[in-house]
Amino acid sequence: MPIINMHEAKTQLSRYVDQAASGEEIIIARAGKPVARLVSLNESAKPRVLGLGKGRFTLPKNLDQMLQAEIETMFYGTEK
Repeated sequence: MPIINMHEAKTQLSRYVDQAASGEEIIIARAGKPVARLVSLNESAKPRVLGLGKGRFTLPKNLDQMLQAEIETMFYGTEK
């Protein structure tokens, strides 16, 4: 796990990205202190599937009006 300084990282970015893509972890330092880690993205992560909760939950038809008096009291101090 090499530690490289910021200037070198900027000038050799393509090289370090290629190394990270091949599985190597690279630490980038500023003034000798590590500040960032360059690693490969996990390509085996599955994409999110939309709609997994469909049919599991129901929302009340008056959801936008529920607790309206309490919310107005919080904002305005008195019920309207």
